[in-house]
Formats: sequence, C-alpha cells, structure tokens
Amino acid sequence: MSRHHKTALVFIFLLLVLTGLGFYIPIGVGYFVWVCVAWFVISMYGSAYIGSGFHTKTYCSNRLETQKKIAITFDDGPSPVTLQILDVLKEYNAKATFFCIGKNIEQHPEILKKTFDCGHLIGNHSYSHSPLIDFSNQAQFTVELEQTDALIEKVIGKKPRFFRPPYGVTTPSMGRALKRSKHRVIGWNIRSFDGRLKSESLIFNRIKSRISPGSIILLHDSGQHSVGVLERLLQALREKNYEVVSLEQLLNLKAYEN
Repeated sequence: MSRHHKTALVFIFLLLVLTGLGFYIPIGVGYFVWVCVAWFVISMYGSAYIGSGFHTKTYCSNRLETQKKIAITFDDGPSPVTLQILDVLKEYNAKATFFCIGKNIEQHPEILKKTFDCGHLIGNHSYSHSPLIDFSNQAQFTVELEQTDALIEKVIGKKPRFFRPPYGVTTPSMGRALKRSKHRVIGWNIRSFDGRLKSESLIFNRIKSRISPGSIILLHDSGQHSVGVLERLLQALREKNYEVVSLEQLLNLKAYEN
C-alpha cells in the first residue's frame, strides 16, 4: 500500500470520527474543512516532492553509501547539447544516466545510440513531457511509458527499467501505471535548477554546497550553460576525491530488463 493510500485512510477515519461525534456533541463545519484542507496540502506536497515516495517508491540517493561516490543524471535529451556533455564526461572518465524524452529520441536517434555506446545508462522520461502530463489517466500514462520504452529499445537493443517523472511530480494514475510496468522511479537529492537558472556560477555553487556520499545530481542536457557547469563540477569532484559512478552501481539496481 502506497503512502498516498495510507494517508487517505487516516483522513477518512478522522472524518468518520468527526461524523460519529456529531451525533453526541456539536461539531462545527470548520473541523471538517480543516481535515480536508490538511489532506489536500499533504497530498499536494507528496505529489510535488519526489523524495516523499507518496504515490510510488522512489530512489533519490543512497544514504548508506559512506565512500565518496555519487551519480550524475541528465534529463530532457537527447539533443545536440548532449554531444558536448558526452565529450566532457569522456575527458573526466565519468559515467552518467540520461533520462530521455520519446519525441526527442525520434529526432536524434543517433545521439541516443552514441550516448549508449559511450557506456552511459539510458532511462525513460516519458514520451511527450507535456505540461499537462500530470492530468493523464493510467491508460494515457501507460502509453507514454510504452512509447518511450519501445523507442529506446529500438535504438540500443535494451528496454529500460529506470524512469524519471517529468518535473519530478508523481500522481495516483502514474503510480498505478508504474506498478504494472515495474519501472524503478529515480529521483534526486541535489537539484541544480539548470533548467531555470542560466548563471553557471550560481548553478555550480548550489550543487557544490550540497555534495555528499551517495548523492544523485540532477542536470539537463538541453542547455548550453549546463556544459560549463558539468566541467566545473567534475573538476571539483576530482579535487575532493569523489568518484562519479553509474546509478546501477550507486543503487545496486539493474538499468535494463534481462
């Protein structure tokens, strides 16, 4: 049972208790309103914060990791910027995971193939990455997953098990779809905000101040400024004797179906 369902049961119980008490003592409508508001706030927070695991289990770091090992992930590719990212990663002998959008794979299959051939992992990041994707029902979201899985498998010959929700938001429908598809939901505990911020220094300093063993860093391979951020980050990690490892190694999970 997900945390979403457990939370729902708790608040339904509270509403039933208030209803029952109402037969014996006066219970103002305000009490019911406050319970419903609290339920709504907790549900919104759980949906928006990927680390909550509210609708589905998520992997956002390895808290048990004591050695200086971290993983770097990229969202929203493949794109021409991905090629520059690959060059920087090669220079520092670092491996990363790329969560790819289906419609972008259709435009740049050769870039996806090169990413895989360079030894990096490929994950599913939905087909459309639509701003309205969180309003999809289970069937619609299943199509998003299956379309992108099929595109990835066609290019690299492997079906991904890792999935990252667009915008890091999860929903009940998404949770049900993921339960059936058996994808592993990968989050992060260091968000760079390079999708919004454009200052390399600001983004780099934000990441650097949060680095710790077992961390998963979120970057994007869709903006030119992220290339400079990555180079500065890898140099800083080298100076601090950190090893950049794959998600498979950090989380001890398989990235693809057998």
